[in-house]
Amino acid sequence: MKNLFRSFLAIILVSALLLFIVSRLNSSQGFSSGNTVTVYNWGDYIDEELIDQFEEETGIKVIYETFDSNEAMMTKIEQGGTTYDIAVPSEYMIDKMREEKLLIPLDHSKLPNLKYIDERFMDLPFDPHNKYSVPYFWGTVGIVYNPKMLGDKEITGWHDLWDKDLKNQILLIDGAREVIGMGLNSLNYSLNDTNKAHLREAKKKLDTLTPNVKAIVGDEIKMLLANEEAAIGLVWSGDAADIMYENEDLDYVVPEEGSNLWFDNMVIPKTAKNIDAAHQFINFMLDPEVAAQNTEYVSYSTPNKEALNYMPEEMVTDERFYPSPELTEKLEVYENLGKKNLAYYNELFLEFKMHRK
Repeated sequence: MKNLFRSFLAIILVSALLLFIVSRLNSSQGFSSGNTVTVYNWGDYIDEELIDQFEEETGIKVIYETFDSNEAMMTKIEQGGTTYDIAVPSEYMIDKMREEKLLIPLDHSKLPNLKYIDERFMDLPFDPHNKYSVPYFWGTVGIVYNPKMLGDKEITGWHDLWDKDLKNQILLIDGAREVIGMGLNSLNYSLNDTNKAHLREAKKKLDTLTPNVKAIVGDEIKMLLANEEAAIGLVWSGDAADIMYENEDLDYVVPEEGSNLWFDNMVIPKTAKNIDAAHQFINFMLDPEVAAQNTEYVSYSTPNKEALNYMPEEMVTDERFYPSPELTEKLEVYENLGKKNLAYYNELFLEFKMHRK
């Protein structure tokens, strides 16, 4: 009888241990329940002190994971293996996720700090009435350049990059929409053009740029430009700010022909298990003082108009990163092109990269 009791007790102890291990594994993989909220964001895209502050103020533990592309983020959410409560996709991906019913509608009554967001960045076509998303950061795609390395050459637009004197002096970010978009803009076509003749024309023009292109790179573009390994780079505005912080000789311009106006917004994926905590976290990030601190850390532009009052004047008056409404009206937001059109963009971009070899 004693042996039976001991065996029964051993089974209970082993079962309890297994449940504990499974619970810990789930937590490390983004499991959200009770006082936990799981956030899925771009790398180096939040001041981690704010995570500590949120946890102290609310008693809610934050599990924070990162992704490196919209596509990787969406694939993981589609698969549903990890229960993310918050994600931060870009505008075209929000539109796609909305179409594929991967998002939970926001309860605006739980987001009182939403009132601080600049009206210019609300109710945009990729998410009418902000039913599913709240602006987190915004910015532009443009050109970082080193006047010291360029002599007396002035950079004002995409057309300047085809100057024969710039041989082997340009770095491009490894993004199909950005690079093909540059080709389209240089021909005065829309960033969202799906006309195959226009796209082939843009790719053909990009092929003529290859003598000037030193490399197509990822995040290392910041280090390379700051270290003056090249004179010019096609970059996102937030990366431009980081590069210019490291090397004060550099400058940034939004091309006069037009460019991309992008948004990264906070959403609640359908995988969410702690929707109330997700709203609390979003509302916390919308607090003007929190948004100001986050913006100073990340360097991208904040959509929070009240946060500007808590930021250094030299940041908020810098029109390279807070362009006038007149300029932003000339810029285009990426649209969801659909799988076939996006695949064609990627195909042309791959051909362009192969043409360089």
